[in-house]
Amino acid sequence: MKRLPVALLCSFILHLASCAQSPSSTATSLDEQGHKTTPDRAVYQDQLEGFWLAQCIANWTGLITEMDKIGDVGNIRTGAFYTRENWGGPDLPNIWSGDSVSNISPIIDFVLLGPDTVWGADDDTDIEYMYQHLMEQHGPRLSAEQIRNGWLKHIRPEEENYLWVSNQRAFDMMRADTLPPLTSDPRFNAHYAMIDAQLTTEIFGLFAPGNPKLALELAHLPIRVTAREEAAEIAEFYVIMYSLAAANMGAVARTQVQNWANEARLHLRKDRYPAKMYDFVKARHQAGIPWEQCRDEVYQRYQIAGQDGYNITAQKLYCNGCFASGINFAASLISLFYGEGDLKETIKIGALCGWDSDNPTATWAGMLGMTLGRKGVEQTFGHELSDKFWIHRTRQNFPNDGMDDFASMAKRGVKIMEQVMTDAAQK
Repeated sequence: MKRLPVALLCSFILHLASCAQSPSSTATSLDEQGHKTTPDRAVYQDQLEGFWLAQCIANWTGLITEMDKIGDVGNIRTGAFYTRENWGGPDLPNIWSGDSVSNISPIIDFVLLGPDTVWGADDDTDIEYMYQHLMEQHGPRLSAEQIRNGWLKHIRPEEENYLWVSNQRAFDMMRADTLPPLTSDPRFNAHYAMIDAQLTTEIFGLFAPGNPKLALELAHLPIRVTAREEAAEIAEFYVIMYSLAAANMGAVARTQVQNWANEARLHLRKDRYPAKMYDFVKARHQAGIPWEQCRDEVYQRYQIAGQDGYNITAQKLYCNGCFASGINFAASLISLFYGEGDLKETIKIGALCGWDSDNPTATWAGMLGMTLGRKGVEQTFGHELSDKFWIHRTRQNFPNDGMDDFASMAKRGVKIMEQVMTDAAQK
C-alpha cells in the first residue's frame, strides 16, 4: 500500500547470549484435569512483545519490495518476479515510484532498528493497535457503536490517513452514522472482497490462546467492518492460526505450522476459492517444487486464468494499490508453507513473493514472533532491537502523543487475554 517517505536507521549491536525456548514448551498452564487455563502472565508478556516486534520487522522489510512485482494488470507491467537470488540485492522501483527505489532501503534486506530508534506504525499494525486499545477501554467484545466511535476518534479524516478501498469506504459510511456490519454489505461497499480485514484482525486470535472458536467470536464483527464472503473467511483463517499458535512457545517445527494450517483449513468452505487456493499451494509445496515456481503458478492460475472460481474481473483484482483478498491469501500461503516455521525464511519469501508483500509477511512474522517471544526474536536476528512504537505516524488521539513501547502494549494485551479467558471460564 502507499507509503510516505520515512527515514529508518538500522542499528546492529549486541548479540544476545540467551538460549532459545524449547519447541515443546507451552505458554498455557493446565489444571489437574489437563484442561487449559490462563497462560502464565510473564511468559505471555514476552510472547506479545515478540508479536509486535516481529510484525514490525516484517512490515518494514516487506515495504521495501511492496508492489515492485505484480505481473500484468491493465497497462502496468513490472517485469519478472523476484527470486531468492534477489535477497541482498538492489530494490527495484514499484508501480508508484517511477524510476525511484524504496526510501527505506536501497537493497532488499531485513529492517532492524536499534534501541535508540522508533518503529513507525503502518497499516499492518495500526488498526490492530486501535482494536486492542478499544478492548482495553470497553471489554473484549466490541459493539458496533464502540467500533464506529473508535474509528472516528483515531483515524484521520483527511489524507494521508493510511486507509484504502474497503477500509476507506467503511470509514466514510461510519462518518455518515452507518454502523458495522452494514459497512461491509456488498450493496453499499463495492470493495468488500479486498484484503483490508486480513491485516487488521489477526490480533483477536492472541486473546483466545488455543481457543479458535472463542477467537472467531471476538473477531466476528471487527472482520465484518470491511469484509464479507471469501474475504471474511480468509481473515478468519488468520485468526484461527493466531489462536492456535498463541498456545505454544519456542521455535516452531515445520509440522506444527502444517498442523495449525490444516486445522484452520477446516474452516474454509470447500466450494469457494480460498479452500482451493490452500489445497493448490499445499500440494505444490508437498511436491517439492521451489517456492518461486509455486508463486509463478499462482500468478498464472489465479491472476491470469482466474481458476477455481477466482473471478479477477468481478473481484477487481487491483484497486488503488490493493488486491482482492485471494491473491494475497495465495501469496501468504507460499511464505507460510515454504518458510516452514523459520521466522527469517518466512520473512524473506514473503518479501520476495510479490504483490502487496508487506501484508502476508507481517501476518506470519507476527504469529511466529508470538511463539518465539521478544527474547527469541532478538536472538534470531542477533541484535538488541527497539521496543518503541509510534502509533501517531498513521493514527491519532492516543495518549502520550502516540509514543508507546512493546512492553506496555504487551501488558495491556495480557490483561485483555486474562479477561477473555476468565469470562469464558465463567460461562
